[in-house]
Amino acid sequence: MAKKRPQTKASTAQLKDGPVPVVGAREPCPCGSGRRYKACHGRSAAHAVTELVQRPFEGLAGECDWVALRELVPAATVELTLRGGLPEGVPSVTLATVLPMAWPALRRDDGSVLLALQNDTSSGDLSRDLADTLRRALTAEPGSPVASERAPADGPRLQDLLDPEADFRPVVHPGFEFWVPDAENAAAEVTASLERANEAAIPTVLLAHSDAAYWCETPTKNHLRWVMPYPEEKLLDALARLHAAGTSGLGEGTRLVGSFRAHGLTVPVWDLPSTMGAEECEKPATEFAERLAVALAADTPLSGDERRARGGLTNRQVTLS
Repeated sequence: MAKKRPQTKASTAQLKDGPVPVVGAREPCPCGSGRRYKACHGRSAAHAVTELVQRPFEGLAGECDWVALRELVPAATVELTLRGGLPEGVPSVTLATVLPMAWPALRRDDGSVLLALQNDTSSGDLSRDLADTLRRALTAEPGSPVASERAPADGPRLQDLLDPEADFRPVVHPGFEFWVPDAENAAAEVTASLERANEAAIPTVLLAHSDAAYWCETPTKNHLRWVMPYPEEKLLDALARLHAAGTSGLGEGTRLVGSFRAHGLTVPVWDLPSTMGAEECEKPATEFAERLAVALAADTPLSGDERRARGGLTNRQVTLS
């Protein structure tokens, strides 16, 4: 029969201040309750991890672009505006798709902050995780990256930290040179990370006249991926109406091939000829938006052909998050 392990003062001492550290599921909870961690504070931590927020960017300016930058765009930045202005010693806060070495955030030597959007997070609320990283970055030592940590379950979200009235204007870059203001004097590991990232990046362009519509180039064909703010069921009905009528494309040689579902929004995707660049997409995309608005306003039941078109679109839908 196994002997009981004597409890030490460290294991029985009550933690009255600060967060309870994370330990193994079968270890005594650091709070000193005498119960195992999984039956004590680990229970609420596990619940926080599994409770998924379906639309983490809802309520933020530019929600559709937040989704695109999180899931679709390799290299882009956006200047962020904080509620109440910037803290002393922080000249700017910039959202970036990714940062070198997969850092969650970076405080540069001049005090400016870069916040990465595409990193893995520890809970089901991406907005809360990013807000926690941003708060820690604002007080980090200049010239240092910010490590990944579990966000407190009652911590603020991006919606609490960012100015809801500020513009959200992504700048899409051909590569990741924005990482290093002085590339010649960058550390060797950062330079190597930059080269790898540039080699893997898919050329991407944000259309000038259509919100959250991103053209991208692949070796065999080009694509348009368009994050849309409409309710999923209503949007699929509208796309089905256009598809059945033969007006869901963007011109000769183009085809609506399906959609992604990402962070609570739907992202229709078109195949484009390899000769169709971003500029050639501008007019057809504007015209499609006009047709879509009419289809969204329709309230008659779907016809048989439209129902079949909708079934085909639904079968080709992929969930990213």
